[in-house]
Amino acid sequence: MDKITLEKLEAHLWESANILRGSIDASDYKNYIFGLLFLKRLSDVFDEEGERIEKETKDKELAWKTPDEHEFDVPKKAHWNYIKTKTQNLGEILNTANEKLEEANVEKLEGVLSTTDFNDKDRLPDEILSKLIIHFSKLPLRNENLSDPDILGRAYEFLIAQFADDAGKKGGEFYTPKEVVKLLVEILDPQEKMRICDPTCGSGGMLIQSVHHLKENKQNWKNISLYGQERNMGTWAICKMNMLLHGIPAKLEKGDTLRKPQLLTENGKLMEFDIVIANPPFSLKNWGYEEAQHDSYRRFRFGIPPKGYGDYAFVQHMIATLNPKGRAGVVLPHGSLFRGGAEGKIRQGILEEDLLEAVIGLPSNLFYGTGIPACLFIINKNKAKENKGKVFFLYGANDYLEGKNQNKLREQDIKKIVDAYMGYKTIDKYCCPVALDEIRSNDYNLNIARYVDVTEEEEEIDVQNVIDELKELKKNRAKTEDKLNAYLKELGYKI
Repeated sequence: MDKITLEKLEAHLWESANILRGSIDASDYKNYIFGLLFLKRLSDVFDEEGERIEKETKDKELAWKTPDEHEFDVPKKAHWNYIKTKTQNLGEILNTANEKLEEANVEKLEGVLSTTDFNDKDRLPDEILSKLIIHFSKLPLRNENLSDPDILGRAYEFLIAQFADDAGKKGGEFYTPKEVVKLLVEILDPQEKMRICDPTCGSGGMLIQSVHHLKENKQNWKNISLYGQERNMGTWAICKMNMLLHGIPAKLEKGDTLRKPQLLTENGKLMEFDIVIANPPFSLKNWGYEEAQHDSYRRFRFGIPPKGYGDYAFVQHMIATLNPKGRAGVVLPHGSLFRGGAEGKIRQGILEEDLLEAVIGLPSNLFYGTGIPACLFIINKNKAKENKGKVFFLYGANDYLEGKNQNKLREQDIKKIVDAYMGYKTIDKYCCPVALDEIRSNDYNLNIARYVDVTEEEEEIDVQNVIDELKELKKNRAKTEDKLNAYLKELGYKI
């Protein structure tokens, strides 16, 4: 039997999006497709496990009626074999299946599947759902069918990227382009035994890339602890499914990180991490300014950000959740580097405590839904001795692959940035470390162009050469005029 390859799986899942096209918004495709993929996967693995247990033990009761023997218990009315026999009220049947799965697997699945409502007959009539169920029935998703154990997780990431592209502006709410994620993870370089957190985790790309980073460096990826929080319920559910399909354990909380942080210790204090990594929404308007005035966690000690710009609220939350040796990397819009007022005071506080290690400028038009250029803000509570009292600036705006809708960082662009940052190098018109005194003299403005000379050198003009060329042109013009006059005389005109 042919194994399912990544390409085959991606094509099959993309075809399911085509079935939905025109019925619902592109930004909602993912919820329904991932929900069905997950349902089918759990049923297939349940059957695979049951058959193996029955074969090994000859005990049917143990194989099919003992939930603890299975990774996920799949009740009869939640099983794909039951769902695919139905032709009417399919939305209700799918909702019931999801509810029963959650009840049977409360610890792992509570709130994950019921966030998607299949019972919307105007947008999802039985005809469309029937096509989707027939389509997914063709896809065998047992472990023995897959060419690679991580294939579902990788297909999931591919589709998340595709849906972000399809969903336009809304895509940016749940997805950061994987090249930006890779760059940030390479810079922070997570290691075994670390606790890593993404306080605005979206669909989980930063946490999953941290695991990939350990795998690539031949480290035990199971020996790290992952944490996240996400306020959008649908996106949180996708993140949970994403982690489960990758086989990655993570503690993922629901809710607004700024108003109500959920990753707390037993005595109600903020948990601390080795690495905090995030791409929060750019310049969030309604971020929780009023609540911040009375923040019981004392996160805003450098100052409360303006009402209409939440960037430094996220930065300060991240600093507050770092352990004494911790590092953080956050994607910010360029404006946050030089806007004055309250944000200027916050920058001053962060710089005077020598917490800022690097500011890395990125090309414009990398992100979904916004063409504005962004930067990476790297915080380090435990800077190397030789880097103390300095900030590393890098101007990476010119290195990218131009795309029709979006630009893209290439492998060589990521490597160039990481190598320069790791070596704290000085490269003309690209990067250099800058002493805090110089930043003070610029009133704590962090605009990269103030510290890295990015102006193009104008070509020197050889004045004598230009004079000679002009003389030659005049001579040629005179010759041409003489010729023209001669012709005109021949024709009888008076010159």
